[in-house]
Order: sequence, then C-alpha cells, then structure tokens
Amino acid sequence: QVQLVESGGGLVQAGGSLRVSCVASGRTFRRLSMAWFRQAPGKEREFVAAISWSGGSTYYAYYADFVKGRFTISRDNAKNTMYLQMNSLKPEDTAVYYCNADPKFEHSTMWSAGVYWGQGTQVTVSS
Repeated sequence: QVQLVESGGGLVQAGGSLRVSCVASGRTFRRLSMAWFRQAPGKEREFVAAISWSGGSTYYAYYADFVKGRFTISRDNAKNTMYLQMNSLKPEDTAVYYCNADPKFEHSTMWSAGVYWGQGTQVTVSS
C-alpha cells in the first residue's frame, strides 16, 4: 500500500509559476517510479510527467509533449516527496493534478497509471 498526499495547488495568472508536491508513505519511496496526471473539467485524466527508478540512485524524467520545456518533475527521497514545478502556465493547464505511484512505462511521452492515487490538488490559471 502507498499513501499519497498532494499540496501546493492554487490560483495563478497566465505566465506564472506554481509548484505542487506529493508526499508518499507506505513503501520504500526511493524504489518507486512516480508520476503526475491531471484532469480538467469535462476531460479524461491525462499523463503529465513521470520520474522513474532505474536501480540504485538513477532516475529519469519523462514528459507529455504539451508540458515539455515548461514543467519539471523532481523528487527528494530523503523527504519521500515528489515535486512538479510548473512555469509559463497557460489557462489550459487548469486542472486537478494527481500524484500517482508505480505507474507503467508506455513510451517516452506516455505512462499509464498505477493503482495508487492521491486526492488531487486544484491548479487554476487565469487569463
């Protein structure tokens, strides 16, 4: 079992920045691949970014095409925490952002979700 708690959402103007966080518990965090998904009103939940564990202390970041160059995923294993730094935000980034544990690699810009979800944090970008 993995418990996930997101924080850091809020309201920001277009062009601004925001960082959301996810604290994990219940399993050895450093061995978990982790991901962010988001769901906008009336739309399906979609992959945003993932940070994989590839053994030892090696991690790789993956991004959906629509966030490349704007969002950065990172993790602090000492704090059991994953982050998503979001820059150059656009109104279309408005969504509930969900933390996900143990996702599965599909291809370089897509991961499918694992079974563990946080409760989500709302990010609203005003124009």
